[in-house]
Amino acid sequence: MLVADEAFMSMGQDLTKDAMSTLKNHPPAIPRAIWVLGFVSMLMDISSEMIHSLLPMFMVGTLGISVFAVGLIDGLAESATLIVKVFSGALSDRLGKRKGLAIFGYGLSAFTKPLFALSQGMGLLLTARLMDRIGKGIRGAPRDALIADITPAEIRGAAFGLRQTLDTVGAVAGPLLATVLMLLWANDYRRVFWLAVIPGLLATLLLIIGIREPKATATHVISNPISRANLRRLGTAYWWVVIVGGVFTLARFSETFLILRAQQLAIPVAWVPMIMVAMNLVYAASAYPFGKLSDRISHGSLLAMGLVVLIASDLILASSTGWIGLFAGVALWGIHMGMTQGLLASMVAASAPANLRGTAFGFFNLISGFGLLAASVVAGLLWDQLGAAFTFYAGAGFALLTFIGVLIFPAKYQA
Repeated sequence: MLVADEAFMSMGQDLTKDAMSTLKNHPPAIPRAIWVLGFVSMLMDISSEMIHSLLPMFMVGTLGISVFAVGLIDGLAESATLIVKVFSGALSDRLGKRKGLAIFGYGLSAFTKPLFALSQGMGLLLTARLMDRIGKGIRGAPRDALIADITPAEIRGAAFGLRQTLDTVGAVAGPLLATVLMLLWANDYRRVFWLAVIPGLLATLLLIIGIREPKATATHVISNPISRANLRRLGTAYWWVVIVGGVFTLARFSETFLILRAQQLAIPVAWVPMIMVAMNLVYAASAYPFGKLSDRISHGSLLAMGLVVLIASDLILASSTGWIGLFAGVALWGIHMGMTQGLLASMVAASAPANLRGTAFGFFNLISGFGLLAASVVAGLLWDQLGAAFTFYAGAGFALLTFIGVLIFPAKYQA
């Protein structure tokens, strides 16, 4: 009888191993809602990048704003995005609802686009930039938490990578369309900005009609998500992801400086948006494959490889004197984005309790927001005082510090 029991248990273990092997070799399909969210992101990115790929030149050349002020405005706007995510993420956890906040955020960004075309000075432009990015902040954490909610854990990296790929396709199409229109319309910035309103409105409409939010589960948190007790529940592994992500952001200042570097190398104004096209083509092509890879290998190892690529990008951009070096550095920048952005989101989702995911994404982005503000301001100061090359060398230095941290503390944030 004992032998029979042992045989039965052995057979059960074999069947379990076979089932796990089958699941690994044949993972579930990515949910339809992820595709919809990806296309929503794509349309909004087309709208945003039609403006942002031209905005630094419009600010410096047309409105007469200094490069330091450009860095300050960019840092304030992007950090506002990430700070707002704390509150929108926590609110989505408190309500147990994500879609409504996402719709409000996308809608706010869409309806502020005309302000860029109307801007005659720093005041209205700063208002437009802040409102646009606040809209992005409102939608970001609830959307990312929604992706984690509706995606099986074993394909979460692939899901974040797919959404990032479709988002980045929009980041390619936006500057490309801006370049074509600038050539056709004799560098008429404001006309391009007006046209950018259309894909933003379409993104909001698609989100409204294309996503059905899953019902709240029994794990839904009614109490304050950002109370001390709930923040303790996030755990050590999560907070190490936050620290690593924050230092990483210091190394990855705004992509505005890629555009200014291209302009500095005497690339014709109408063709400068092609720099963002090139970067985002590489980013789009790499995000989904690296997302799938992150479901299979150590997160720490992939993050370390991404940092090495960022260091190489910064060093090349610092020393480049023409098209070849510029595009090589920009391509490596795109690869590092593809390797790390979906990965960091997947690491946050994996290390946080399901009913605190909105809050987890929010705090992750709060720390990253402060890092981005500091990085953009420092980059602008270094550019004005010491030159472009020093800005990129400083970025490489911060990336190296993050890389050392990843090597020293791998077990702290490994998913």
